[in-house]
Amino acid sequence: MVQIDVVTLLVAEYDPAIAFFTVALGFDLVEDSPSLTSDGRPKRWVVVRPPGAQTGILLARADGEHQRAAVGSQVAGRVGFFLRVDDFDAAYRRMTEAGVTFVREPRTEPYGRVAVFLDIAGNRWDLLGAT
Repeated sequence: MVQIDVVTLLVAEYDPAIAFFTVALGFDLVEDSPSLTSDGRPKRWVVVRPPGAQTGILLARADGEHQRAAVGSQVAGRVGFFLRVDDFDAAYRRMTEAGVTFVREPRTEPYGRVAVFLDIAGNRWDLLGAT
């Protein structure tokens, strides 16, 4: 078996990112453990993932100017992340009420319903659901 276990998402700070993913998106906080950078400085190992999903997102606090500059632009302004939900309307309503910024309103495409939103760092995501 081969699977992607986690993918990294650069964030400015851990706690606001954890709150965004767990409260606004409904993800589970899988791990939040103290760790060290390769040169011995403290950091945290923070993983969130949608309920029931196998692949998680490592929320990595940007370290240094180069990484800080990449926060919110990990995929150069394109939609780079895709969140599929069973109930599109309920998820859209819950996310809107939680203050998630949608930059494209819901529309229907041949593959289903879609709306584009920004995560806490400013990265673009597609919210996807059945028609």
